Amino acid sequence: MHKAVERIKQMVIKEFIQIMRDNRMKAIVFVIPVLQTLAFGYAVTTDVNNVPTAVVDLDKSFESRELIRRFVASGYFSVKAEPDSPDRLRELLDRGTVSIALQINHRFADDLKRHVPATIQVIADGTDSNSAIVALDYTNGIVSRYNRELLGTLAAAGPIDVRQRAWYNPELKSRNYNVPGVIAMVIMLTSLLLTSMAVVREREMGTMEQLMVTPLKPVELILGKTIPFAIIAFVDMLFVTVFGVLVFNIPINGPLWLLPLSTAIYLLSVLGFGLFVSTISKTQQQSLMSTFLFFMPAVLLSGLMFPIESMPVIFQYLTYVNPLRYFLIIIRGIFLKGNGFSILWPQMAALLVLGTVVLSLSSLRFKKRL
Repeated sequence: MHKAVERIKQMVIKEFIQIMRDNRMKAIVFVIPVLQTLAFGYAVTTDVNNVPTAVVDLDKSFESRELIRRFVASGYFSVKAEPDSPDRLRELLDRGTVSIALQINHRFADDLKRHVPATIQVIADGTDSNSAIVALDYTNGIVSRYNRELLGTLAAAGPIDVRQRAWYNPELKSRNYNVPGVIAMVIMLTSLLLTSMAVVREREMGTMEQLMVTPLKPVELILGKTIPFAIIAFVDMLFVTVFGVLVFNIPINGPLWLLPLSTAIYLLSVLGFGLFVSTISKTQQQSLMSTFLFFMPAVLLSGLMFPIESMPVIFQYLTYVNPLRYFLIIIRGIFLKGNGFSILWPQMAALLVLGTVVLSLSSLRFKKRL
């Protein structure tokens, strides 16, 4: 029994020594948990703050300006645009520049003083159903407090009548918001895992050396390793899309041809990150852990689960190098908003630049490792 315990002890010591000698493993064990704790602590919040808002004040009275001031002072809303005409509200909502549009009609102040219901309109971008519901609740709370104060100070004041509408997802169904996000997540996770682990598996099995002595050039080897996984990602995208439409009745309001085009651009960066993981991993275990250590922050900082506007500023800047952020805007624009290329081209251009840079750098590093 004593000898068995001693053997186990020596094996445990050996494993610790092996872990401590590997700088990559030490980073995975000690550094990454701290970084993820910071990300979860600061970026993960269900609060809805700084909602980008457009305001059309057609009355331009003291009462209308006071109502707008209360919206801004609440901290829930951040005015990003003040168009002169209600006609521009649709464009701002289509492009995702704002998530809430507030319109105060003519004679707002006069109606209050004549104790006639003064109408304001609040339009919410319903693609993110949870944020839209919370923002509309905030709107009701701000207007209700203003109503109570008016009734207490002006004997002749009438209530403010709030007309609320949710565009793109009128019933505010969460599955209309979640299913397109699942498509983006499936493509990313599948491509990352397959690309990173396939290369490492060749190295572990000793077949990488055999491939290197073949007439294959490094570029041909990279293409041969990534093209099959790109095809699999397209098949997964098609399967999940058909499943979502037939089973969950998810609408597709935009041009369908944009979906495979944007997916192809999205795969440039995802496959590039997969190649990069393969160059920093020696074993399949390291590759698997590194993939999930990249995947989880990418999901958290994409706007899929938590509003980007509610995150600290430094994390908002980090989202700009996250391909999932751009693809979510594209895929929800196609499914729910009916957006076309004229609206979505900035996100597609950002994905193309990011994908080209990431894939080029990862390919150069991969060639160097070969």
